[in-house]
Amino acid sequence: MTQRGPKPYVLVLYYSRFGATAEMAHLVARGVEEAGLESMLRTVPPVSATCEAVEDSVPAQGAPYATMEDLRDCAALALGSPTRFGNMSAAMKYFLDGTSQLWLKGALTGKPAGVFTSTSSLHGGQEATLLSMMIPLLHHGMMVLGLPYSETDLIHTTAGGTPYGPSHLAGVNNDLALTEPEKRLCQALGRRLAATAAALQR
Repeated sequence: MTQRGPKPYVLVLYYSRFGATAEMAHLVARGVEEAGLESMLRTVPPVSATCEAVEDSVPAQGAPYATMEDLRDCAALALGSPTRFGNMSAAMKYFLDGTSQLWLKGALTGKPAGVFTSTSSLHGGQEATLLSMMIPLLHHGMMVLGLPYSETDLIHTTAGGTPYGPSHLAGVNNDLALTEPEKRLCQALGRRLAATAAALQR
């Protein structure tokens, strides 16, 4: 009898400051599991003046911090970050900057990936942020998936939502709830990643 390895999973890796990106991550994970794959929710620690060595190894709340092994062993990746001047957050960039060993080994080559983001203002750089997150994934040789317009919420949304990946308009006080179209697009990304990863596993 052939020994099978661990079940394939989609790593949903995010950084969230006020909770919106974390909520999106949970919705992406729900979409993954609706499509029949396991999801693994992970976050990254903030970048601050505090020495990295004295940071707690486990966050006080929310998902555990991601390890290189979590990333190396995933079947697919969903990457989420709030917008910082049209770019991903420093915390996510710092984590990705530390993945050189995986790049050298081609550990992520050929795996599907997608991105999602949240902004305070409607024109606060959602698409630029999504594109900024795609760049290191392309350098890793990943197959970057967006959202097709067969997801008709892309056409009708008056809040977030882009063909580059799900997005959310959080408002100037970061207190706007995700709209139903925004939620559906998050789940659609999860389903698309899971379906693609499952097809590649066959």
